[in-house]
Amino acid sequence: MFRCVAILVVLLSIAPLKAAEPPKARPMQATAYCQSGTTASGTQTRRGIVAADPRVLPLGTTIRIVAPVRDYSTTYRVEDTGGKVKGRIVDIYVRSCAAARRFGRRMVHVHVLQRAHPGPVADKD
Repeated sequence: MFRCVAILVVLLSIAPLKAAEPPKARPMQATAYCQSGTTASGTQTRRGIVAADPRVLPLGTTIRIVAPVRDYSTTYRVEDTGGKVKGRIVDIYVRSCAAARRFGRRMVHVHVLQRAHPGPVADKD
């Protein structure tokens, strides 16, 4: 009986485990691009990829974008860079150039889900 009481006291005294905190959102500017081809990481452009400054979001990083337009609020992988993508900007790949123009430049919130280790950035020709 004493053993059961001791175990119960120990169990009740253990602090509850803290749930994993969701990644913090970073406010960033977002644009959209429609240029098809090979990305800086060597893959073909496709839905679900973004270009970013590798000093801010290294190639291979998985992010979640929360945008004012629900169609763009989803998970992306950073697989590209761009000459005009400097600092806190993400450039979302879309197939349609008309859709890219309609998207324009918007404020979004970026959650880093899995950060890749920075590495060398391939030159894009």
